[in-house]
Amino acid sequence: MTADLPTGVSTRLQTVHVTRYVTPLREGGSLPGVVEGDDLGTYVCKFRGAGQGAKVLVAEVIVSGLATRLGLRTPRLVVLDLDPELARYEADEEVQDLLNASVGPNLGIDFLPGSFGVDGQVATADDEGAKVLWLDAFTANVDRSWRNPNLLLWHGDLWVIDHGASLYFHHGWQAGVTDPARFAAQPWDVSGHVFETCARRARELDDEVAALLGREVFAQVLAAVPDVWLEPVPGAGTPDELRAAYVDFLVARLGTRQWLPEVAR
Repeated sequence: MTADLPTGVSTRLQTVHVTRYVTPLREGGSLPGVVEGDDLGTYVCKFRGAGQGAKVLVAEVIVSGLATRLGLRTPRLVVLDLDPELARYEADEEVQDLLNASVGPNLGIDFLPGSFGVDGQVATADDEGAKVLWLDAFTANVDRSWRNPNLLLWHGDLWVIDHGASLYFHHGWQAGVTDPARFAAQPWDVSGHVFETCARRARELDDEVAALLGREVFAQVLAAVPDVWLEPVPGAGTPDELRAAYVDFLVARLGTRQWLPEVAR
């Protein structure tokens, strides 16, 4: 469920130890899997050893935290500690390799039993759809089309999931942190987005939604990202320096509006 975040409460993710690997989810290119934890919970595990590495997990935590602050429903996140012994009992060699490459902390997303994917049109005046579109534009999410909505309906409510394709700028940090102004000025293409028809409403809600964010909120969101996923780059060699870089990028983006979709006249 969506985590409540009262003022002053730590945003650190709970750590859960994986007790059983249940099944792979082969719909995704990174081969996430369903696992059980020692808290008796069931989670979708996104593995640190998958193709795009820890940056996808970082994006998931950041954008999920922002979604929560905008009042959107997103499943609870935990850190899943993966024991090397787990791979010994997996017959599928591809899964076994992935488990071996992901020993230690991975990302767990609360499994919503009985949920199903959204496949119907949302009204243009729908505030929830407009907020999802605003968030995707702000974080440059390129993965919420009708081909892959990354939305679930659970108990009649809309839940947003799978934010790993957001915040693409950090994939260009191999040679060092880049310029936040470049990301701030980067437009975002709304065509094909599942809530494309909510663009007008997203602009109408812009002031209200933007007021919920800011440097302090961004810092709180980044505090939830485990140190081990914040891999050093030139010029930002510690987890806290990387957190500060992400905050600077988000603050710069919030100070512009080139990314907010124009409304067709």
